[in-house]
Amino acid sequence: MYKWKKQTTARLKVRRSVVKRKRDRSLGKSFRKHCTQKTVASHNHKKQQISLQTVLSTFTLGVLSTLVSAIPGLGAEKIEFTYPPFGDFSISTTSLEAFAKEGKITDEFAFYAKRIKPNQLNQLRDLLQTKFEVSPTLVSQFTYSAIGENLLKRLGELFLTQNRQNGFYALRSALILSAADRDGLTLVNLIRRYPSSALRLNLRETQGIIDNLSELLKKRDVLVVALKEIAETEAAAQSNNDFSQRPDLRRPGSFNWVKKTLSLDDNNRNRQFEVDLYLPQARTKTLNASAFPVIVISHGVAEDRETFAYVSQHLASYGFAVAVLEHPGSDAKKFRQYFAGLAGPPEPQELINRPLDVTFLLDELQRLSESDLILKGQLNLQQVGAIGHSLGGYTSLALSGAVIDFEQVRKDCNPNRSLNLSVFLQCRANQLSPANYPIQDQRIKAVMALNPLISTILGQRGLSQIKVPVMLVGGSQDIFTPAVPEQIRPFTWLQTQDKYLVLMENATHFSTSQKLNSSQEVLPVPPSLIGPDPAIAQLYVKALSLAFFQTHLSQQQEYRPYLSAAYAKFISQSPIHLSLIQSFTAEQFAQMYNR
Repeated sequence: MYKWKKQTTARLKVRRSVVKRKRDRSLGKSFRKHCTQKTVASHNHKKQQISLQTVLSTFTLGVLSTLVSAIPGLGAEKIEFTYPPFGDFSISTTSLEAFAKEGKITDEFAFYAKRIKPNQLNQLRDLLQTKFEVSPTLVSQFTYSAIGENLLKRLGELFLTQNRQNGFYALRSALILSAADRDGLTLVNLIRRYPSSALRLNLRETQGIIDNLSELLKKRDVLVVALKEIAETEAAAQSNNDFSQRPDLRRPGSFNWVKKTLSLDDNNRNRQFEVDLYLPQARTKTLNASAFPVIVISHGVAEDRETFAYVSQHLASYGFAVAVLEHPGSDAKKFRQYFAGLAGPPEPQELINRPLDVTFLLDELQRLSESDLILKGQLNLQQVGAIGHSLGGYTSLALSGAVIDFEQVRKDCNPNRSLNLSVFLQCRANQLSPANYPIQDQRIKAVMALNPLISTILGQRGLSQIKVPVMLVGGSQDIFTPAVPEQIRPFTWLQTQDKYLVLMENATHFSTSQKLNSSQEVLPVPPSLIGPDPAIAQLYVKALSLAFFQTHLSQQQEYRPYLSAAYAKFISQSPIHLSLIQSFTAEQFAQMYNR
């Protein structure tokens, strides 16, 4: 079922409330008292940002920085830790608070401060004052979700209560109470709200994680350099192409297009969702005019149809009909309701429903292309391409033939000890009943996956099933779906003949997304996480998606030269440097990774 819908802009009005929860053991009374308070007047504090590099550098400066730069949590009145072979140490919260708010270095704090360089000490102060713009409702909803609880339990192994118990409950309470406080969620405020007279830092475990993460970042940097060298070698062998004399794929094409919005209702699965269809306008009205090939775009978590409007419009201007859907179980609307306490968290079944949403959409488009006055004869539903971002990347690859590897899921998730944040989401598959789910759609003939999360849920076994052309795109500074485990290594598992690995150096998880820095977004992304000049990354997506689908969907072989290291080098520009390679083996990966 469907209906055309006029293009209107509606503001979703949500009731802001704090969900009452059952008390967390002895913390319950305090939790309920603070969570029912109304929050909060506007503040004039300057919003400060925190980068992964700042956190890591602060951690490695010495004992003090190891303590205070971890997120979240310090102590309520003091922090205690053992630093072999020197014995037990502690520092009062009052000293840290005085340093954060006034820049004052007390006699107690001076012992630690003199071991830190001046610029690093300034970074530490900035970090302690950083305000995280989140509501208590959002914090409550997340920390009571399955993913949030797993993450907090992992952190609770590092930040213990004074009696050396896992700090899970204390961390959750402190996070919610800090977010509800008039000063908001800062590390200093979190200290004051931590419901224990002292926090006991598991220094050995913390330092082990820091060392492991630092080593992973070093290996990432080694791989990025190595891949650039491979791309340079490939580009040198392709030097016969002068792209300055060829059409610029970054520019719009010659087709006019219109945007239509469809409202679809899948009664069998009780899924209602909207789709924006970007339809090129045929230059002639002849009976022999060819139908337009179709590309479907699947968004990531908490995104919507507008996130990739820029690439939809670009492809439509070259004669592709582009359908951008919203997945009702994991789109922006769902997360607005979830964070407002009006709906539950996304279900594990969403991993199955997302591909089925696309299949239902294609079925409806097929029906409309045969019967609807507007769409009749306009769509070629036998040659369909897919683009997906993040969780949408998983969706697109699953549609193309990758299967969920439940054995890998069990191995990685029982328990989840990974430092890869995306694994927490991928481990939701551990709650599904193992089965051969019908999530492949034979109409999908080519896939472009941007920052996909696939290492655990699909794994080598799942990805090796794909037979259609695939382009994997990663950003070197992506901390949510890290390039090495989620794109670079999985590229070596692909067995399809036509495969491409694209690496955007200095790009993040959000570089290819639009609108994510808007205050109206569900999760406003700070500039430090969007990364430098995302417009450059989006130009790369425009050009490479066009070359990829013209070559492998429309069979326009004159576009194949653009799918090369030479073209990537030609359009690459600072600060987001672009590399594209076609040949990279598991043996090469192992050799570089284990250097």
